[in-house]
Amino acid sequence: MQKTPKGLRLQIGIFGKRNAGKSSLLNALTGQEVSIVSSTPGTTADPVEKPMELLPLGPVLLIDTAGLDDDAGELGGLRAGKSRRILERTDLALLVSDGSWSAFEEQLAQELRQRNIPFIVVFNKTDLQRPGSAILEKLAAAKTETVQLSARTGAGMDDLRRSILQLAPEDFMNSAALLDGLAPAGQPILLITPIDKEAPRGRLILPQVQAIRDALDHDAWCVVVKENQVTAALETLKTPPALAVTDSQVFGVVGKLVPESVPLTSFSILMARLKGDLTACARGAAAIGKLTNDSTVMIAEACSHPPIEEDIGRVKIPAWLRNHGLPGLNFRFVQGHDFPEDLSGVDLVIHCGGCMFNRREILYRILHCARQGVPFTNYGTAIAYCFGILERALKPFPEAWQAWHEQIGRPV
Repeated sequence: MQKTPKGLRLQIGIFGKRNAGKSSLLNALTGQEVSIVSSTPGTTADPVEKPMELLPLGPVLLIDTAGLDDDAGELGGLRAGKSRRILERTDLALLVSDGSWSAFEEQLAQELRQRNIPFIVVFNKTDLQRPGSAILEKLAAAKTETVQLSARTGAGMDDLRRSILQLAPEDFMNSAALLDGLAPAGQPILLITPIDKEAPRGRLILPQVQAIRDALDHDAWCVVVKENQVTAALETLKTPPALAVTDSQVFGVVGKLVPESVPLTSFSILMARLKGDLTACARGAAAIGKLTNDSTVMIAEACSHPPIEEDIGRVKIPAWLRNHGLPGLNFRFVQGHDFPEDLSGVDLVIHCGGCMFNRREILYRILHCARQGVPFTNYGTAIAYCFGILERALKPFPEAWQAWHEQIGRPV
């Protein structure tokens, strides 16, 4: 059985000062010695991630962080900086205190509110010290959820689990699915999955697996073929598929084989809708037509795999864009959770489908780009543009299709 991917888990970040009891709280929640617990300040250096099933909520990813107050020289600043980056992908925060409440906790609580991150103030170590009534009254007046517990003894842990369930974001409890509105019950869905050097041996890539599962969840049925089997599959089907979904890099081939009467899109475009903002990606794709040989495109890849000779982000997309009369186009590449604060000199960001990220992190990046006036699009929309098929690939999504038309000056 495959585990739930990180990107589909509720990501719960654990924040606070050094020695507030963050690591002991993670261990108590998981029932395992996941993080090292010590009275020495700064014991947790890098964020520690632990996937688990938090019943009855479901799959979550718990992230223990270093103390945000770490001021132990340059290294302490680096530890605190890495912890702060976790805020960008946190769906629900646990603000841990040892019973005190200072300007530090107040400032962190305010930052969480500004970021629209729901949070619970967890007063740990109640076997040693409890928060004063004035602190509790102040937080209650601010309508802040609080829990008092002892990770060491286990007292209050059930209260924390109940609070997490109550504060879990609504969009996680009722999360959208990859094929929502696109897979009628009882209808065939055609999935086109080329097998190239990037395809993991013996497995399909994650968006393809999710599409198969989601089609079954919708009571649709799917036909999975390679790009050289599309015609045979269409001839075999008694009724045309309700939808055809292809790997973006074979858009040029598949677009000619699948009849115009069959809605056609890509796995990456479906991921843009699920994980981010497809309308924003549609608008951002229009920026490709404004690039010059002096422009710089930043390619952002969520995975941290080493690039290979046919790498979609580092090799194929740059080649397709340069073939659009832009041989001198410049590129920057970022991977994993690294994403620059300063986007000066970047004219367009092209992001992967983000199957390994949660939606909050992708939306953060879209908003981060928007604040600096940098267009944002994704692999699927950019590749469809390069193959001249973006108009068709967006047609199953009316809002994104309309946004694309408005951006290129052809309102509908």
